[in-house]
Amino acid sequence: MNAFESLVSLNLIPQVGSSRLAGLLEYFQKPENIFEGSRQELMAVCGEKITRNIAAFNPRLLEDDLALARKAEVRIITLFDRDYPRLLKEIPGAPIVLYVSGNISASDHPAIGIVGSRRASFYGLNSAEKFAAGLSAQGITIVSGMARGVDTSAHKGALKAKGSTIAVMGSGFSHVYPPENAGLAKRISENGAVISEFPMKTKPLAQNFPRRNRLISGLSLGVLVAEAARNSGALITADFALEQGREVFALPGRIDSLGSTGPNSLLQQGAKLVTCCEDILEEINEQELSYC
Repeated sequence: MNAFESLVSLNLIPQVGSSRLAGLLEYFQKPENIFEGSRQELMAVCGEKITRNIAAFNPRLLEDDLALARKAEVRIITLFDRDYPRLLKEIPGAPIVLYVSGNISASDHPAIGIVGSRRASFYGLNSAEKFAAGLSAQGITIVSGMARGVDTSAHKGALKAKGSTIAVMGSGFSHVYPPENAGLAKRISENGAVISEFPMKTKPLAQNFPRRNRLISGLSLGVLVAEAARNSGALITADFALEQGREVFALPGRIDSLGSTGPNSLLQQGAKLVTCCEDILEEINEQELSYC
């Protein structure tokens, strides 16, 4: 196995994330050396369970994953490739590999995440589309999760403005989710990228989506929560944004609307209240300069 194949293989093994990889590379120096290590060496770095999983890894899983990626015209980039997004590389637990349909690179335009409820109101849907279109017109890439509701509207707003958008999936490319967004995924890949950290055959399991959310914030200078109930996954994305040092923006809503409880709560905690795109642009212009 070469370095690339070794990294894709490690991504196929449960519980081997970038933090564990760092420890393995400190000891073994090169990814390909990990699979040549003895059980004793592996045990010294990562414990019994992961040692067992690495030692028992079936190379056919790698062959199958790579074959599915080729067939779907999905490119795989690793944490050590030049095209790996610069901001994403900085977050704790950055993905070992990214599966990419479309174009993504370390030099992409500054990005803003737009997230919200799957069962959004007209206000939430319209606001997400309006902000996505307005920010796209200013050269901002829109990042979202391609879920039903606010996410879908955000991607469509960017596409209508002929802007760039990135969709982060909580599944592998063999299971585009939700299935009715397969056509949207194709359009996004032609005007940005659809990405996933999950191997090709990964199904859209509930536990995958919080992991997906950290990538939405990780790719962005800030995250706008357009509409969300109190326990919405959009608030998980906002939490990740705060942990990663990103800006958190929120649209104010009616106090008697369930979909506004999330953004209103964020505003009480210090999120920036936004009523127009300029409110976001002011903040991210300062952020972008700090990353230059």
